[in-house]
Amino acid sequence: MTAIDHKAPRVSLALCIYNAEEFLVPAFDALLAQTYRGFELIVTDNCSTDRTEEISRAYAARDARIRYYRNASNIGAPRNFNFAFTLARGEYFRWAAGNDLCAPELIEQCVKVLDARPEVVLCYPKTTLIDEKGARIRDYEDLLDLQLDLPRDRLARLLWNIRMCNATFGLIRTSAMKQTKCFGLYPDSDVVFLGEMSLHGQWVELPEHLFFRRFHDISIQKYPSPYDRMVIFDPGKNGYLSFPRWQFFLGYLAAIHRVPMSWSERMHCYAKMRIWMWRWGRGLAEDFTVAAKSLLRG
Repeated sequence: MTAIDHKAPRVSLALCIYNAEEFLVPAFDALLAQTYRGFELIVTDNCSTDRTEEISRAYAARDARIRYYRNASNIGAPRNFNFAFTLARGEYFRWAAGNDLCAPELIEQCVKVLDARPEVVLCYPKTTLIDEKGARIRDYEDLLDLQLDLPRDRLARLLWNIRMCNATFGLIRTSAMKQTKCFGLYPDSDVVFLGEMSLHGQWVELPEHLFFRRFHDISIQKYPSPYDRMVIFDPGKNGYLSFPRWQFFLGYLAAIHRVPMSWSERMHCYAKMRIWMWRWGRGLAEDFTVAAKSLLRG
């Protein structure tokens, strides 16, 4: 078993998983191979039905940095990710998924940035997309290097450029993250979370491709619309009427309201929501259309 100092670690890593047995071993190995050693690894298993528990407990038995938790039932992905954060003790925090990989120097490089620059709240590396076998598909440009002084400018750049939420798997300053609501129980709540983080401080994108996102997820085919995907986010409300685009929109407004800033800056941030309306606004009317059709079907 790996020896470890029992004082609180500076970095908390959270591996949030559900039925992850296919790729879980390489995911564990990549996290445990980090050149930065002073971390804890929190594993939150969302009541998996495959060998995820067996694999996780085997790793936890070998490495004292690992703390394994298993939910009694499937509480949905956002609650599982949020639960992991409540268990974190580190100054810096990073979520991880059971099918992605990272280079050994990812944490070390991010820690260097956050240590040197207190105005930075999130540091993430460039992303490479990989397939089921780990082979490179292509490099992906997030375009979210938010080294801008004003919250309004950081928010605007994020709203224009956000697509895949790879920056969610960057290293985050815990003190800033505690001021957010983390993930909501609706599709695209990770986008809202990143929007709120952009208001709290600057982001740095590392120039190296150190994050490898496995691009195999069939959820888009299985859950083709945000209404179908609600079962992933809030299983207890499966079949209920939902208004995911309105929740997405209102989540941003609530985030702007929460973050401490001047009245003038807050108004400028609200004004930037015109970018949101241009990109996603048509979904607001679609929510009502889908709800009406559901009611008519009875």
